[in-house]
Amino acid sequence: MNEIKQLLENVKNGSVSIDDAVLKLKTAPFEDIGFAKVDLHRSLRQGTAEVIYGAGKTPEQIISIAKTLLDNSQKTVLITRLSKESADFIEERQPLDYREIAKIGIIGSLPEPDGIGNIVVATGGTSDIPVAEEAAVTAEVLGNRVERLFDVGVAGLHRLLSHMDKIMSASVIIAIAGMEGALASVIGGLADCPVIAVPTSVGYGASLGGVAALLSMLNSCASGVSVVNIDNGFGAGYLASMINHMEAK
Repeated sequence: MNEIKQLLENVKNGSVSIDDAVLKLKTAPFEDIGFAKVDLHRSLRQGTAEVIYGAGKTPEQIISIAKTLLDNSQKTVLITRLSKESADFIEERQPLDYREIAKIGIIGSLPEPDGIGNIVVATGGTSDIPVAEEAAVTAEVLGNRVERLFDVGVAGLHRLLSHMDKIMSASVIIAIAGMEGALASVIGGLADCPVIAVPTSVGYGASLGGVAALLSMLNSCASGVSVVNIDNGFGAGYLASMINHMEAK
């Protein structure tokens, strides 16, 4: 959306002709590259460019999709659920910033943070960090300042309470937990901002691969808590970024 606004400003000040602007806007909304139809107008519709979901795609397919996005003026390409093997293959052919814990690849430069405030990413335990890093890196790539609070679960509540300054000053909080998923309710009862709960598949048998945490979070008695799917750090980071940019919108 900012690119369109800048284009219109350039037309207004005369640095871009009307014909050139029309040509820019008439560019096809997607490019068909055979195995994928790459969405080129997503940033215009949603404010955020297309993200590549890496799982199930070959490295060659990921490279082709990324090249199409870059060739159409996308400055940063985010690739989620990217395996180390695929990342190694891509790095030999394309500069790539690979975050192995998050399983995220970044092509291009990170933008300057321009959100309203800070996004806090909190985890119940250390085992939840991979999902948390997916959320945190996603939010950073989308232009947000992120603070990480790892291993602050309810088994030792004093650990969370020692960070009340960060909790109370956050613009959005992402609460990530497995087991019984109680962290989201606790944070929801303390914070004055939206809380996005992420259940993880961490836990013993009766956690049912994250279903127990999911149901607990859906039944949270704290107001202002919303829930995304099990292990969906990307979805949480994306939604947090949207909330954190609402004032600018």
